Amino acid sequence: MVLPVLSALLVLPFLVLAHPTPNSDGPEVVKRSLPSRWYQERGHPVEKLFMRQTEPTDGVNYPAIGSPQWSQGYPPVPPDPTQMPQEWTNALNAAVNAGKIPNIPPSTSTNPQNPTPVYEGVNPGDPSVCSASYGCRAPGDIWDAPNGTIGISFDDGPSLGSDLLYTFLEGNKIPSTHFMIGTNILNNPTLFSRAFQELHSDIAVHTWSHRYMTTLSNAEVVAEFGWTMEIIKNSTGGRLPRYWRPPYGDTDNRVRAIASEVFGLQTIIWNHDTLDWSLTTQGGTTAEAINASMTQWLTGPKSPGLLILEHELTDNSAQAFIDAYPLISTTGWNILSTAQMEGQTVYLNSKDGLSPVQPFNGVLGAQYSNTPTTSSTVVPSSTAPPPAPSNTTANSNTSQSDKNKNGSTQSFVSKLAGVLGGMILTVAFYA
Repeated sequence: MVLPVLSALLVLPFLVLAHPTPNSDGPEVVKRSLPSRWYQERGHPVEKLFMRQTEPTDGVNYPAIGSPQWSQGYPPVPPDPTQMPQEWTNALNAAVNAGKIPNIPPSTSTNPQNPTPVYEGVNPGDPSVCSASYGCRAPGDIWDAPNGTIGISFDDGPSLGSDLLYTFLEGNKIPSTHFMIGTNILNNPTLFSRAFQELHSDIAVHTWSHRYMTTLSNAEVVAEFGWTMEIIKNSTGGRLPRYWRPPYGDTDNRVRAIASEVFGLQTIIWNHDTLDWSLTTQGGTTAEAINASMTQWLTGPKSPGLLILEHELTDNSAQAFIDAYPLISTTGWNILSTAQMEGQTVYLNSKDGLSPVQPFNGVLGAQYSNTPTTSSTVVPSSTAPPPAPSNTTANSNTSQSDKNKNGSTQSFVSKLAGVLGGMILTVAFYA
């Protein structure tokens, strides 16, 4: 009884797929192509019902952003350089011993009456020092956008104005870079996730605790960079930012060299300042003053392009950008995320937040394992990511296309076996 019924069931699918039809010399082959797009676009409301980090990663199983595992191990403000990973110190010492870090004395502390750092015994404007606080433009620093381009970026996030700003950026599909403070990421994980995972904004470094960088020792500079790079790496699937912006625009050749030689970071400044950070301070700027400045810049010459300093500190600073955007979008500017306007990759080891990630043989992550690490042992020799280690998943001997083919074949065989097994069990039951 079982075998005849089973034989009939096995033949039945082929009868359904190739059935004779009227006015036909043989089986009719019904050809139905798949629709050109069988999935919802990114940003569709259904995506938020099932939010998880879907961006490609470097293969490491990172803790969920905001979880206790994610937030542990980071320092207070300011970070103690004696407590940072030894590998960072080793990388700094190697760069110093190789003569790559200029021996420029730190500037002295600043005060509200004199916010510009003071140097003793050296000329801050001399090319050997080249303090950006004194307007010196070092080769390699980015102060201007390309002609006809406005680079969109915001400092000091995630912060009080981020939610309002992100809603506007998302609703208008505006590309943007966010120079984020490390401790702000730690304290606002949900907002960070929104910027990276929902807006797909570009993330860059604004140091761990927003101090005048030229006033710090070499080790303190490393700690400010290192912990910020670390939390961004652990929150973006292993991506290491290519760009940083100095708090207050304060950098010199010593700080630049540490940023570049130890962490591969390139400096971005600005060529116009809205002073929007002072909107909520006594005697600060006003929304009317910002509007007047933005109108002048946006309707003026398009050479060089615009790099305008703006913040996401408060709703007031966010609103200043929102108010200016109609003019930005209607005056013929090429609107780009600041991190993408130079045509380089946003991250040292990934084109952007949606592209594949290459495991990085640098100070932050030379020996990746299945859990995130806070240090590694290999010093980068340049700002470009070295090749991925041969023992990582990304560089296994089997190519990705081969894996896809093998997986498809195994999947088909497994499904076929499952169907036949279920048919046999069904027939046996009813027999």
